[in-house]
Amino acid sequence: MQKETVLEKATHYPVIIIGGGPIGLACALEAKKAGIEHLVLEKGTLVNSLYHYPDNMTFFSTSERLEIDNIPFVSNNAKPTRNEALEYYRRVAIAGKINIHLFEEVKTVQKEGTIFNVVTNKHTYTAGHIIICTGFYDIPYLLNVPGEDLPKVTHYYKDPHYYAFQKVVVVGAQNSAVDAALETWRKGAEVTMVVRKEEIGKRVKYWVRPDIINRVEEGSIKAFYNSTVKAIRETEVDIETPDGIITLPNDKVIALTGYQPNLTFLRSMGIQLSGDEIMSPVINPDTHETNVPGIFLAGVICGGMNTHRLFIENSREHAVKIITAIKERNIGD
Repeated sequence: MQKETVLEKATHYPVIIIGGGPIGLACALEAKKAGIEHLVLEKGTLVNSLYHYPDNMTFFSTSERLEIDNIPFVSNNAKPTRNEALEYYRRVAIAGKINIHLFEEVKTVQKEGTIFNVVTNKHTYTAGHIIICTGFYDIPYLLNVPGEDLPKVTHYYKDPHYYAFQKVVVVGAQNSAVDAALETWRKGAEVTMVVRKEEIGKRVKYWVRPDIINRVEEGSIKAFYNSTVKAIRETEVDIETPDGIITLPNDKVIALTGYQPNLTFLRSMGIQLSGDEIMSPVINPDTHETNVPGIFLAGVICGGMNTHRLFIENSREHAVKIITAIKERNIGD
């Protein structure tokens, strides 16, 4: 009987944080400062989304805007690289002695009375409160065209060397697509961009946008505007353009058309979403608590399908609001 009691105490946490990205870490640090025992559950590696960013990526934000808990982020330049961010957040996790389980995916969260049962791919826990910080980088928008499941098609871009001397189609016109087009072209790829609208995206980093426009105008990179991919085959791609369907010889397709949050996961817990196309979760703006008492949201997940409204720099305050609300309920023991 005594063993069962010890086991229950070992697997119960006043706060379980789902998602080990920068905002999840920020929530954990706030919980520690408030004296609230916590556990962070992350289905991948530490700051998993940042890890899957392109290897050579440079952030739009400056390093100080990516800081959490006022811990200085020192980078070689004003705008840090992916590798510098990975190192910074790893050191934050170590210095903050954050209790985090990596490669442990949450499968279900069910509420029984005032307690949440959390089932992962490895263990089962109970929690008094849940904080969801799952971001939006896990589910790509699909092209929904024949051949999209071929091995030569990817929705994530990592490193340009792999595409050297290949005929590459890049789908999209925002930062990820533009970076992929420029970097693979500079490694010797023959690059064609397929852009759904009439121009390169206005949100592209201001120091990169002129570069891609100039490469297109000089003909180094070909771009089809107001166009979409219709079909993908082993050695070809069909593109629907204003002038009709064009078939191009092709080796690789990099489809970078954006990503979406896992709203199905939120719905499974009973969290209400707005009735419009944004499908933003219904939360109390002062506490970030959802319609399910005890479940809070932090970070970009709060924006629903509008994934461009919230970033690390304007989501850090979510952690303070949430932990303040939880602390007021005297659940720190």
